[in-house]
Amino acid sequence: MDKPKLKLTDDGSHTLIVESLDETYHSTHGAIQEAVHVYIDAGFNCFEKLALNILEVGFGTGLNTLLTYMEAIKKEVNVNYIAIEAYPLEPGIVTELNYLEELDADESVEQIFSRLHSCAWEQKQEISKSFSLHKINLKLEEFSELNDYDVIYFDAFGPRVQPELWEVEILRRMFDALKIGGVMVTYCAKGSVKRALKEVGFTIENIPGPPGKREMTRAYKL
Repeated sequence: MDKPKLKLTDDGSHTLIVESLDETYHSTHGAIQEAVHVYIDAGFNCFEKLALNILEVGFGTGLNTLLTYMEAIKKEVNVNYIAIEAYPLEPGIVTELNYLEELDADESVEQIFSRLHSCAWEQKQEISKSFSLHKINLKLEEFSELNDYDVIYFDAFGPRVQPELWEVEILRRMFDALKIGGVMVTYCAKGSVKRALKEVGFTIENIPGPPGKREMTRAYKL
């Protein structure tokens, strides 16, 4: 995959674009507002637990992780966060992202965002007393866990450019990875993806999408 480049989205926050694929890491209507809507409001906030195990498919810019950390601190939730990423970003482009400015983050959050990116891969790291991060440089096809997670943020590139990540084999791995009662959230609402989710055992809920998108998908393991 070629080196991604910065792109400004409509809410003023950055995303990245892979020009050879004509694919962005976030919605061009707004990176931050999409991440909050899809992963925080529809995923993290589904639960009223004191502790959550979260799996993110696609660590990318670290935006979902940062927002989860901020929400967890606000709600006093302990989080064990595992992030899979096949193509980690180079440090140089991370420093150009404007999320901290757009979120009006204080110095402590700035330090956390830096640590999310600078901490070692393949090791569980304590980001704060209540938030741990384990970044794994791995292709999704190689991932296998059972009944470990309360929430999955499925934030892979879309089925137009990576259809293999949205097929039954991968989605079954996601189903197996969730605890009973867990949820998987994704921006994608494509019919073929929802049919595949149902095939592997998920119960599907179509809910309003972020700005620029009519629907998104929340899938339950009941």
